[in-house]
Amino acid sequence: MFVPHTDAERDEMLKAVGAKSIEDLFSDVPERFRFPELDLPTRLTEMEIMGELNSIAAGNASTRDMVCFLGAGAYNHYTPAAVDSIIRRGEFLTAYTPYQPEVSQGTLQAIFEYQSLIAALTGMDVSNASHYDGATAAAEAVVLAYHHFRGKRGKVVVSPGVNPHYRETIRTYMQGYDNFVMIGDVNGLDPLCGPECLESMIDTDTSLVLIQYPDFFGRLYDFTAFIQFAHARGALVAVAVNPMALGLLKPPGEFGADIVVGEGQPLGIPLSFGGPYLGIFAIRKEYVRRLAGRLVGETVDKQGRRAYVLTLTAREQHIRREKATSNICTNQGLIALTSTVYMSLLGKQGFRQVSELCYQKAHYAAEMISEIPGFKVCMDRPFFHEFVVCLPETLDVDEVNAYLLESNILGGYNIEKDYPELGKRMLIAVTEMNSKEDIDFLCEILREVSNA
Repeated sequence: MFVPHTDAERDEMLKAVGAKSIEDLFSDVPERFRFPELDLPTRLTEMEIMGELNSIAAGNASTRDMVCFLGAGAYNHYTPAAVDSIIRRGEFLTAYTPYQPEVSQGTLQAIFEYQSLIAALTGMDVSNASHYDGATAAAEAVVLAYHHFRGKRGKVVVSPGVNPHYRETIRTYMQGYDNFVMIGDVNGLDPLCGPECLESMIDTDTSLVLIQYPDFFGRLYDFTAFIQFAHARGALVAVAVNPMALGLLKPPGEFGADIVVGEGQPLGIPLSFGGPYLGIFAIRKEYVRRLAGRLVGETVDKQGRRAYVLTLTAREQHIRREKATSNICTNQGLIALTSTVYMSLLGKQGFRQVSELCYQKAHYAAEMISEIPGFKVCMDRPFFHEFVVCLPETLDVDEVNAYLLESNILGGYNIEKDYPELGKRMLIAVTEMNSKEDIDFLCEILREVSNA
């Protein structure tokens, strides 16, 4: 390990804090825990370490090596080479927080452009920039609604069709909040029932209703009437989206959503074994004072030139913690920039083309899988690029996926892990990265499995 300080510098620092040795700095730690014996391997040179790490990494399989039909919230999309080239520029590749606008105009403009693109994509008035991932964005929607009603409406109704990770994160976030209860997803409802199943739970104590579009099972609903129903009872409605689907579908802002959240990973962000990702969060203008996260505004300087600045920052760490509605103050700056560059390079038509490819290829895959004896596409609703497949009684999802893996195919998500009552069902995701040959090969292997 490289330690930059000289002995003289260490002595000077110890003297400044009134300690005689480095060991004295740990005096408050119980003695038996201070300096444990560590069973560490023999030290290696940098070249040897790189060889060891490369050897370990070679044991991992990625979407570069395998055909991928796994989704459930993170998807294998193509990212143009120019995206990585642009975000690696020195003026972008920084962790610096843009508190000083006079030296941060480029960073602030990039954030502003991100906000503008997300607002246009979702049909909302305002976007922040941003949250850690889709799950934390969903949790922040609950926090916003709770504080909007000043804790007087403590009930949140969450559809069972919302991503299970989102629901778990919300429950973690909201521990300790007074008068809070979350229902809908664990109340004995059929997980596959539509939004109408939630209506009886929405009343004058409901602060927020959270739905997903497309939902976790890939299904599409027109939520216009449902949102009107919730609004009639005074509740806010948050919609969790797959941003790639909005290249084809009506944006939530057009059917009355108050809050739109989502996972921004499909927007040019690599899978990267689970992160870092991007939490999308957009709202109607009337809720902007409750909005957590970075928010950049456009203004003019003394000379009348266009300028950018952080705005409404008194919502978070700049005031007393107990007064803040949220203490999420770190944005995913580089990841938000990545999605901004991706959307800018594709443009409106290119973005729609990617969405259309996902839709068309997924429906081709569903049609072909339906022709395999024993397999059935279990969808009673329109879908975008993800759909549920019911397996033959003699097979289970893990068994099928293990068989597919032998042919270098990453199979679908095992729904039974999160919805055991649904039994043997696989969630298949298809993107523009899956060729007709890939889909035909998947079907060929599924036929082999069913005959094994």
